[in-house]
Amino acid sequence: MTDPSAPSGGFADLLTQNAAYATGFTHGGFDGIARAGVAMVTCMDSRIEPLQMIGLSIGDAKIIRTPGGRLTPDALVGCVLGVHLLGVTRILVVPHTRCAMASGEDADIVAKVRHATGEDLSDLRIGASTDQHARLLEDVTALREHPHVQGRALVGGFLYDVDTGTLTQVL
Repeated sequence: MTDPSAPSGGFADLLTQNAAYATGFTHGGFDGIARAGVAMVTCMDSRIEPLQMIGLSIGDAKIIRTPGGRLTPDALVGCVLGVHLLGVTRILVVPHTRCAMASGEDADIVAKVRHATGEDLSDLRIGASTDQHARLLEDVTALREHPHVQGRALVGGFLYDVDTGTLTQVL
């Protein structure tokens, strides 16, 4: 068993895969500008491939992932910096179907974690809600009306279906 306190403890398989990836790596030299002018705030869910779902490639867009695809304070900073420094002119906010963050409110998620692990996460603001549309409207409105985004970038609200791959504009 790998020593978890070793510098690569528990990550050796991933570092091996990275070494193979790096041998054929051809994407170096980009300047960090979003070539397609796009930023996307979406969920951390592993069923989502943000660039592929909108036909873009590496270097085309800024991707910001949060639980539930919510506009967290850090995601907001990423959007503002994207607009002002990284060529972003369009921002997509994209939650998805069958999201754990839409399975209940914060208290429900805290209870699930407590039941599964015994840990109490009640000190965290998780941002869960069963009303995905209301959350999406809140986040899109906050971006559209933010003084550092308003008039500088088009903001849209979308829903991604993890079972069909379909992206639908909602707002």
